[in-house]
Amino acid sequence: MNVELVERLLLSVLLSALAVAAYLFLNRYLLRRASGKLARFPSYRVGRPALVYFSTPTCAPCKTVQRPVIERLKNRYGEWFQVIEVDASRQPEIAQEWGVMTVPTTFVIDASGKPRYVNQGVATAEKLIQQLELEDFSI
Repeated sequence: MNVELVERLLLSVLLSALAVAAYLFLNRYLLRRASGKLARFPSYRVGRPALVYFSTPTCAPCKTVQRPVIERLKNRYGEWFQVIEVDASRQPEIAQEWGVMTVPTTFVIDASGKPRYVNQGVATAEKLIQQLELEDFSI
């Protein structure tokens, strides 16, 4: 095998590992940053898991993919969790407080009010069901 090819392969593996580490670090940082910020939302109720969903009116993936997924989940499991939607273009200070850099972004909050997951970009229904721990509920 060519030495240059091996070097390139090792470099690509190293860069991929660094990218994964940076992504995991950023998610931890965002979850810590979100802690204690739920009081800003008067509609939030402790005792039920929540999605804090950041979007904008001009976000195509928000309109065509993420919002329909969240609506389906609300129709199916609405009594088991709550959704707090934030228009990041109208409330940029809240988006900045939460560390939102892109939309859609969803934070999953457990029933005790602790941020557990952050999804930057579109999150599938299956992923949100798992993160909200709704698998045991049926329609």
